[in-house]
Amino acid sequence: MGEEEQMQPALENEATAETTDGGDVFSWPVLRFDIPPKRVCHLYQQFRKASNPNNFLKGVKWSPDGSCFLTSSEDNTLRVFNLPDNVDGSHVDACISKADEDSYFANVVVGEGESVYDYCWYPYMSISDPTTCVFASSTRDHPIHLWDATSGQLRCTYRAYDAMDEITAALSIAFNPTGTKLFAGYDRSIRVFDIHRPGRDFEQYSTLKGNKDGQRGIISAIAFCPAHTGMFATGSYSQTTAIYSEDNMELLYILHGQEGGVTHVQFSKDGNYLYTGGRKDPYIYCWDIRNTLDVVYKLYRSSEQTNQRILFDIEPCGHHLGTGGQDGQVHIYDLQTGQWVASFQAAYDTVNGFSFHPFLPIAASSSGHRRFGMPDSCDNDLNLIGDENCVSIWSFATMTENAANGNWGDTNTQSEHEDLRQHS
Repeated sequence: MGEEEQMQPALENEATAETTDGGDVFSWPVLRFDIPPKRVCHLYQQFRKASNPNNFLKGVKWSPDGSCFLTSSEDNTLRVFNLPDNVDGSHVDACISKADEDSYFANVVVGEGESVYDYCWYPYMSISDPTTCVFASSTRDHPIHLWDATSGQLRCTYRAYDAMDEITAALSIAFNPTGTKLFAGYDRSIRVFDIHRPGRDFEQYSTLKGNKDGQRGIISAIAFCPAHTGMFATGSYSQTTAIYSEDNMELLYILHGQEGGVTHVQFSKDGNYLYTGGRKDPYIYCWDIRNTLDVVYKLYRSSEQTNQRILFDIEPCGHHLGTGGQDGQVHIYDLQTGQWVASFQAAYDTVNGFSFHPFLPIAASSSGHRRFGMPDSCDNDLNLIGDENCVSIWSFATMTENAANGNWGDTNTQSEHEDLRQHS
């Protein structure tokens, strides 16, 4: 790590292994990364069509309540997959053993008219309350769409217009932590929509603010601090990351050093650290937002040759980060030390999305990249295998801490799944 190792984040305020909800106390599953995870679901056939055999995935995101996950793909389609009732592998492995079958199929399929730039879940989405089961998407030459995650129906739109009174598309979107506003990133500006007032009403803020040190370029990524500090971060294709105050949109910090345009930003669970990744950049940067002069450390991933947006994620306990790359591997890093912990083969092409489940010891990965065939060749000559352009669900071994004697013991994954599912 070199000089970056001289500053290591002390995650003293990270999420604990126990939490309280409605008076009930339960433990988060502590994932074991020394044991390779088991693939319990595998999906690829439904993404392939004769007209578009190279319909690669662009990412995967679990819903906030963990009941389903959402994918985006090159065919301008968003798909919602419900979490299978059985995720311990006993039932789904029978499907995996059949080479030409998917484990199961999407419950909701939403077709967009153009390429999907970004998508995000409503932060208080709960399958028990249908009014909250929505997600937003931003598409080229289209307004922001709010979709019903259970029916696939369009709920409403949020429209931004340029100086020529033509619709301009957001390159990035994110709900604020209270779920009352939708923030959207554009070229050198941020527009804020009240989610209860769809249409063309919005507040617009320049990221330059008349200051040469402001944030230039297209705002390509937005993330809010989960610790409810009132801060949010924006990444830009100008290779900078900015941190703002949500209340007054005051620019707090500008972070420089990314080798490529920033494509993903995410706060640590305690809100003290920010992780940023860029295109054609082999590193995820860790920043201490209390001291932004230097990078704390860098986490390597194989992404120096691609313009793809490669999404990483932090597990629920907040101690580890998982990221894919062009090597088809998912790499796990210890966020307290910045050290590599483990890796496993998730696909045989670029793993562009990795998302931990919000409370179960499972994760989802998506893979694929754009392939260019010869002009005289047939599209079917791509000869893709099942581990390319695919989505997989991975089950991790777990352990629990014995507070009385400090010993660690293996847990029964299936019983944990059932207990957590009942709690949810």
